[in-house]
Amino acid sequence: MGRDLRVGILTCSDTRAAGGAEDTAGQALIELVEERGWLVIAYHVCPDEDECIADSLIQMADLDEADVVLTCGGTGFSRRDITPEVTDRVSDRRAPGIAEHIRAESLKVTPRAMLSRGTAGLRGTTLIVNLPGSEKAARESFSFIADQLTHAVEMIAGGGH
Repeated sequence: MGRDLRVGILTCSDTRAAGGAEDTAGQALIELVEERGWLVIAYHVCPDEDECIADSLIQMADLDEADVVLTCGGTGFSRRDITPEVTDRVSDRRAPGIAEHIRAESLKVTPRAMLSRGTAGLRGTTLIVNLPGSEKAARESFSFIADQLTHAVEMIAGGGH
């Protein structure tokens, strides 16, 4: 299935970080990534706190050298939902088409997709993509973008368009 990607998974959730709920969305993403033969090189669960999210994204991108980091959670309207803002801050460049595509495809499933504030960006040679926090929505969103991730990583590495 093309290049083997190195993928980091970051779940952003106060309740999951505190052990109050199982991280089914993050676990589903791990399963979906591994089904494609890609390598999960890091998995973190953070509360909805700026420093933890930023540190995890930076570690996965800069130290673990992930090709792709998939976040789940923290993209809604709650005051503590800050994943998009942190993603934008630690990214060097934005990749708006990815989040736009996820929302467009998700709107075919539910009108609530318009309430997602997820974003995507590049930190060095790592693509960071925000996905929703529910398992169902994370699975759907992954399915909308998965086929393009290998090509995106090849382009980041200097490959052709």
